[in-house]
Amino acid sequence: MNTLTRWEPMRELQTMRRFMDRFMDEPFFDAPQLWSQGGENFPLPLDVIEQEGEYIVKASMPGVEPDQVEITLTDNVLTIKGESKRESDDNQSNYHVRERHYGSFMRQISLPMGVDADKVEATHENGVLILHLPKSEASKPKKISVKKTVDSNSQSQINAHNGQTSGQTQS
Repeated sequence: MNTLTRWEPMRELQTMRRFMDRFMDEPFFDAPQLWSQGGENFPLPLDVIEQEGEYIVKASMPGVEPDQVEITLTDNVLTIKGESKRESDDNQSNYHVRERHYGSFMRQISLPMGVDADKVEATHENGVLILHLPKSEASKPKKISVKKTVDSNSQSQINAHNGQTSGQTQS
């Protein structure tokens, strides 16, 4: 028995858009790493949160020891590099599913404001690297108050209205 499926062009367009969105989410400079043969390199998933006085970066790195991670900050570009070692197993293993990533990783993030590199703190907890990057004082926004000025012409009109001469001031 043959089945007839109605063609819905909007569904096709939505599928194509989702595909393109996923494709464009990955930066072009990471493309060789993502598509390398053997899966030796993999992207580092992370979150960047901006708070009033700092940025917080959380990077998922399960199975990576803290001493295998290199973090650098140069010209507001944060770089996180490291390597996840493959567990030793014999080649005779019969995997049904193998999705965990092994190999080297690198991720660079451009921060919109300057960071005080001397006060950066890094912790590693339950496979998550947490970086606290305090904003530098020079890059923090400064509030400028506006003072009201009174020109001499306006002051004489105010004095005249209050019954004073230009040489008198009210006590």
